[in-house]
Formats: sequence, C-alpha cells, structure tokens
Amino acid sequence: MEKQTRYLTFALTKGRLANKTMELFEKIGITCEEMKDPDSRKLIFVNEEQKLRFFLAKGPDVPTYVEYGAADIGIVGRDTIQEEGRKIYEVLDLGFGKCRMCVCGPESARDLLKGQELIRVATKYPHIAKDYFYNQKNQTVEIIKLNGSIELAPIVGLSEVIVDIVETGSTLRENGLTVLEEVCPLSARVVVNPVSMRMEHERIAGLLSRLNEAISKGGVNPCKS
Repeated sequence: MEKQTRYLTFALTKGRLANKTMELFEKIGITCEEMKDPDSRKLIFVNEEQKLRFFLAKGPDVPTYVEYGAADIGIVGRDTIQEEGRKIYEVLDLGFGKCRMCVCGPESARDLLKGQELIRVATKYPHIAKDYFYNQKNQTVEIIKLNGSIELAPIVGLSEVIVDIVETGSTLRENGLTVLEEVCPLSARVVVNPVSMRMEHERIAGLLSRLNEAISKGGVNPCKS
C-alpha cells in the first residue's frame, strides 16, 4: 500500500513578511490561491495538490507553533527567534525584512557604555538586551521591559539607553537619539521543528535548496520588517 503524503504546515508572520514569503515561494512553484482572497475568514489555507498548509500568526507566536510541532516550518524575524529562545532550527536567511538591533540613546550616553557602572536599559527585547550586556559586554545593567514607544524612555529619564530595532533611524534622529552600538543584524529567517526535520528531511531539504537558489538569483525586493 502506497504511503500517503502528509501535509507540510507553515506558520507565517502576519503582514509584510508573509506577503514577501509567498512572493518568494511563488518563484519556486509554491502557491496558495486561498491566501489571495482579501475577504477570506479562513484561518488555515491549503494547497491540496502539493500537500501544503499555511496559517498566519503574530511574530512571537511563530517559534512557539514550530517548537511544539503545530507547524513544521516557520517564517519569522531573527529578533523574534532570539528573544523567544525556542528549541527550533534556524536554517535559512531569506534576505528580506533587513534591519538592525541596536543600543541607542543620546550621544552623551556613549561613555556610559564603556564603563562598568550600572545603567538602565529600556527595551521590548529583554532577553536580547540581557544577553548582549551580560554575556558580550560583561556590563551589569537594569533591564526595563516596555511595550510602547521605546524612544521615549531616555527622553523622560526612565533609562540611559534603549535596545531596539532600527530600520532607517529617522525616528531616533527626530528625537535627538542616535545608534551607539549594533547588537546584531536582523532579517526574515526560516525555522524548522527538529522532529519534522528528521521525519520530513527529504521534502524540507528540497524546499530549502530551491529557496536558496531563488535567493541567490535575486529573491524578492527587500522590505523592512
């Protein structure tokens, strides 16, 4: 009896990353017409012919779906991968959604990053900030978790510096802040569930190879994440 092919399930980060991902997928022959319907209320979109399923999720949830096997493959920003710290494989840089994670603040705060004095750091990414200051800079800091406009923190005196994503830097400049140090470059990445990688190695490896070839030929037009 012929073995039935199981569905390969993708968790895509909602918004521009999902749109750019599907644009790249179409270059390698993977399509999902259901996703193009702006009025659709479906939560899961299926390509029956290729045995593929897709669903959209908020960025921080994508690594969770992948770790627990609800999705075999996820497309998510590297900032989210690092912040969530899930047990997943990061296997491919898709080359779009490029930006940087940076330490930012007023120019006057630059000297504070050279010493060992305790400073306050406001951020949406406490794990990334802690790892950078404690493990890379060996500087003790107080991490303050915020959810809104991080740039406000040093302006009102809540913190000396911030750790945040920088795209163009225009918001920083408009508020008298600047990039003081770069933590790491960011872009959209492919992540895979470890069990899925073993069980569906041939299909996933083939997919990654085709994606890598498409990226090397120019991929898709870059966008900011």
